[in-house]
Amino acid sequence: MADNLASHRSGPIREGLADHPRIQQAFIPVGAAWLNLMEGWWRSFRRNAFAGTSLANGEDMAIVTRLATPQLNRQAKPWV
Repeated sequence: MADNLASHRSGPIREGLADHPRIQQAFIPVGAAWLNLMEGWWRSFRRNAFAGTSLANGEDMAIVTRLATPQLNRQAKPWV
């Protein structure tokens, strides 16, 4: 819902959070997101799957994702 500090305090974000009380903001230190292994996977996925592509809509993204995921899984290695 919010990905930077400026938007955390915006009216629409605050209203959206008020409408969904189960969703809470969690502020993390700058750079801490890279401690989450999913962030590293997403970076690798974007670099490999979306490189050189022009995605016009969500359907294009779904197609690229369906093609790239098996390719990346074949090359998968444990992260250390």
